Amino acid sequence: NTENCFLRSENRLIAGIGLKNLLIVETNDAILIAEKSQSQKVKNIVQKLQNEKKSQGIEHQKIFRPWGNYETLINSKNWQVKIIIVKAGEKISLQKHKYRSEHWVVVSGLAKVEIDSKILILEENQSTYIPQGSTHRLSNVGKEDLKIIEIQSGSYIGEDDIIRIEDKYGRNN
Repeated sequence: NTENCFLRSENRLIAGIGLKNLLIVETNDAILIAEKSQSQKVKNIVQKLQNEKKSQGIEHQKIFRPWGNYETLINSKNWQVKIIIVKAGEKISLQKHKYRSEHWVVVSGLAKVEIDSKILILEENQSTYIPQGSTHRLSNVGKEDLKIIEIQSGSYIGEDDIIRIEDKYGRNN
């Protein structure tokens, strides 16, 4: 008994009973429920979130980069956990961090890891530690997406703590 509705979910099942003219969209970081004729007003909600400096109005949980994407799974004051997906043949920038260290665990795929002058090849269920201040890079040397879990810890974990040394995509700090 649901009519003229749009229901979309990235993660959870959405079931509707007796609904009319509704727009329901679920993502990792928010759920929107609106009368279809009011859908253009979603920009007002985004503006309010931005004005209040709420994370949902500033940045999505899943961030796309030229090499793939990452998604923040847990974010705390001095640590966070991300899933990083690097496309086949791609690599992140050669970089270092002033304020944080990182642990990388390969979930699937084949990783080439550079830490200072050391090179490691890691397979599924293998891991490494990147000390604070170390120059490092992650490359996908396999034929499928490389998926890693990254655990960051330190006195500051913001994305602006990336000091890029070399980047094939022309990005700089």
